[in-house]
Amino acid sequence: MSDDVRRRVLSVACILGFFVAWEIVCLSLHISDIVLPRPSQIMMTLWMRFPAIWPHAVQTLYTTVVGFAFGILIGVVLGILIGSSRLAYDAGYPLLVGFSSIPKVAVVPIFVLWFGAGTIPAVLTAMITCLFPIVVNVATGLATTEPELQDVMRTLRATKWEILWNIGMPRTMPYFFASLKVAVTLAFVGAVISETVASNRGIGNLMMIASASFDVPLVFAGLFILAALGVALYAGFSLIEGRVTGWAIRSDNFCGS
Repeated sequence: MSDDVRRRVLSVACILGFFVAWEIVCLSLHISDIVLPRPSQIMMTLWMRFPAIWPHAVQTLYTTVVGFAFGILIGVVLGILIGSSRLAYDAGYPLLVGFSSIPKVAVVPIFVLWFGAGTIPAVLTAMITCLFPIVVNVATGLATTEPELQDVMRTLRATKWEILWNIGMPRTMPYFFASLKVAVTLAFVGAVISETVASNRGIGNLMMIASASFDVPLVFAGLFILAALGVALYAGFSLIEGRVTGWAIRSDNFCGS
């Protein structure tokens, strides 16, 4: 068995061991379902009530992906401006930091006043939640571009746009994809926050209704759905990252054997 296969088998065994230990602790300590349901109960809830959960999961995935797409678009544009212009950095970065420091749950009521309850506030909340890491990483990638490479391009009479496209953007790709893997999880957080406050659909709304009726297994089933969706999108971006920025990866064994 190769080292890669052995590592994957051990990681899967550790994950399964966590849930087995959870099950055993709940059974041995006679923990009530209202306090902490067992993984088997959560999976049974997912199986038995999947037709009711599925529309909420689709709604949350839709609002998250749409908000995340807008966040990528706006984040890349802002990151390029901040990373390539000192004036934009001095003017825009403090505003960006200040805006990102505002709790997103406080912004949701404003979106509801502007657009009404429903999908749009969830999309906007997901967008602004994932915006900051994308902007920062794109700007950092541009700011750390080697000046020697830029000097070479200037000697070839390249324009500023050509330097940005041929040198700056490829240099930014590792930072960009690293930010996407963080931002996609934040987008789920933003979407669910909005769904708990101002929506009648989505996993957030489902969890609020379930908690109000003390249906704790259903609450944890919603958490499991969110975790599965987050892991799936994270894995997707990791796969794309490996194909696009494989040249920047020196070794995945940075912790040693």
